[in-house]
Formats: sequence, C-alpha cells, structure tokens
Amino acid sequence: MGLVHTPPERGIATLTLDNPDRRNALSAELVSGLAQALDACGKDPGVRAVVLTHTGSTFCSGADLREPPDPAVFVGLLRQIVELPKPVVARVDGHVRAGGLGLLGVCDLAAAGPGASFALTEVRIGVAPAVISMPLLARLDASAASRYFLTGERFGGAEAARVGLVTVAGDDVDAELSPLLEGMRKGAPEALAETKKLLTARVLDAFDHHTDSLIALSARLFASEEARDGMGAFLERRECPWVL
Repeated sequence: MGLVHTPPERGIATLTLDNPDRRNALSAELVSGLAQALDACGKDPGVRAVVLTHTGSTFCSGADLREPPDPAVFVGLLRQIVELPKPVVARVDGHVRAGGLGLLGVCDLAAAGPGASFALTEVRIGVAPAVISMPLLARLDASAASRYFLTGERFGGAEAARVGLVTVAGDDVDAELSPLLEGMRKGAPEALAETKKLLTARVLDAFDHHTDSLIALSARLFASEEARDGMGAFLERRECPWVL
C-alpha cells in the first residue's frame, strides 16, 4: 500500500507515504489506505493532530499515471482531510508535484525543509489543476496562483511560505515543525475541532459548489488527445509535441 501509520506520540499520530520507488504517487490503493488511516485517526481520542510526511526525496508526485485513483475518490480524500476533526500538518522535505499539491493544500499547516520543491505541472502534460484548485485557490496568493498554475515552474520552500502554500520553511524541517505541534498539544480537542471548522469553511464551500463540474473537467481533459500525448511523453521522458 505504501503507507505507514505510526501510533500517537503525545497526541500526534504520523502517517508516512512510503513508496519512494514510485515517488509516493497517489495510486488507487494508496488513496484508499490513506482514507482508512485518516478515518481511524479522526475517531481516536488519543490523537490530537496528524502529521502527514514521506520517505525518500519526494513527498508526493501526484496521481499515479499507471494506477490512478478514481477522481471522485481522490476528491473524497481531499474533502476528508478538510473535514477531519483533528488538524493535519504536512511535513515536507522533498518534491511535491501536481496532485501532490492538492494533498498538501488541504492540510491545515505545513512545514517545509531544504529538500522541498513544488510545481503545478499539469499544463505541461496536457491537463489542468482542476480539482486541486479548490483548496489551492483559497490558500495561495492570487498572483502566485496565476503564475504557477500557468507556467508549471518549480519553486522552493521559501517561496512556498511567501505565497501561502506552506506555513513555515527552513533548514531543519523538524525544528520548524516542533512549535506547531507543541501549540496544538496545548489546545483543547473540541476547541481545535471547532476552530478548524472556522478556518476551512471557505474551502468546504468550494467543494460543495464545484466538485462535480471540476471532476467532469478533469475527466474530459485526461481523455483528450493532448493528455495522451503529454502523459506518453512524460512516461517516456521526452518532450511533449507542443513544446516550442
């Protein structure tokens, strides 16, 4: 499955994406396993918050193009994280690409280390960041969203913090993460849950109003000739036919 679920330590449970050979790509199996683990964390009174992290040099490369999850199931996972009654904190010290930014974007807080890099590469393979736009447009600085959605450029942790994608970034990801977790250990469980609802209301409104249309858009684009050309070029490590 590629997921390690570590029991809570002083109230913090850790879920580790652990399929570095596949760059922690979101396969149907991984999405299902992550949803089950999050559900267990949400019901566990011993869990105050959840850390989502990774092994290897990639946090998450996006959808597994060989074994992709059903788009509706992936959106369900994103919404589950938004609605989870426990804060979810991303610990990122590797590459994050495409749909992986959607996974990052629904986390309540995020700490980035020196190995972190980010890119919304969808336009470069003939699709669009459709469903992940729901959390990301609510989080990102508007001009940064325009730039990185349209260009697919790579950027680092300091820029990710500047534009609102991550909470903190620095040379030691665990040093950056520690005060976030210590702060939530001091928070009352129900108060944390209700405060999270206040913070996520805008994102949930986007899910309520745009999920169906964005899933349809994603499906249409993934079935297009451009996407077939783009994904084929990506898997074969060659340039796409439209590159000038």
